Amino acid sequence: MTPNDAPAPKPTPLAIRLWPLYVIAGGIFAAWAFGLFDYLSLETLRTQQDALRGFVSEHLVLAVAAYILIYAAATLFMVPGALWITIAGGFLFGLIGGTPATIIGATLGASLLFFAARTSLGTALHERAGPFVKKMERSFQEDAFSYMFALRFLPIVPFPVANIAPAILGAKYRDYAITTALGIIPGVLAYTWIGAGLGATFAAGEDPNIASIAKNMVPAFAALGVVSLLPVAYKKLFSKKAAKLEGAS
Repeated sequence: MTPNDAPAPKPTPLAIRLWPLYVIAGGIFAAWAFGLFDYLSLETLRTQQDALRGFVSEHLVLAVAAYILIYAAATLFMVPGALWITIAGGFLFGLIGGTPATIIGATLGASLLFFAARTSLGTALHERAGPFVKKMERSFQEDAFSYMFALRFLPIVPFPVANIAPAILGAKYRDYAITTALGIIPGVLAYTWIGAGLGATFAAGEDPNIASIAKNMVPAFAALGVVSLLPVAYKKLFSKKAAKLEGAS
């Protein structure tokens, strides 16, 4: 048998290729089993504020590093409640310290999730994508930068979807990292600012209305999403017109 006649390697079974999904599901289950979701609340910050702030004041560098790693893990494992971690970052480190720490943690976790989606998991999902997804991939490639910014700004797009979809659609990591770090800034600033003001709110014995504040932010984020898609719309409209003019001439 010549080398050219050697049998092709058997494809890896789908059950094995989906291993990143098992890791993520295992992380979510572990967080639920250990009751970690119960700590993601304003009540936890209220009751533990002295202990948390005491630890931050005595071990600032360690506290910031731990916060970044916790945020990255929460993003990687798609743990519900990242909003509360963002608010906690503002509460513990203030607007100036909490904002960059959250951006670094979120971008790190999103990057790990991006590479996980680019492995066997992303390949398996891409192979089973229907015509709509393949058409979306072609449109995405026309202006991936604007599309990824829109995914970050539009409030209807869940954060995990915005992290995974670009990897499946063939985005470059450099563009993904840039749009992630910059695209999450408005939301991070908003909720970190809320967290930074919680100390005075707790001292006054009041309960902050997070739901009302978040509702007021939705129009702003929607507007940002629309603006980020303008380059895509412009290219689609005017490239077609230009082609028609060239054909007519």
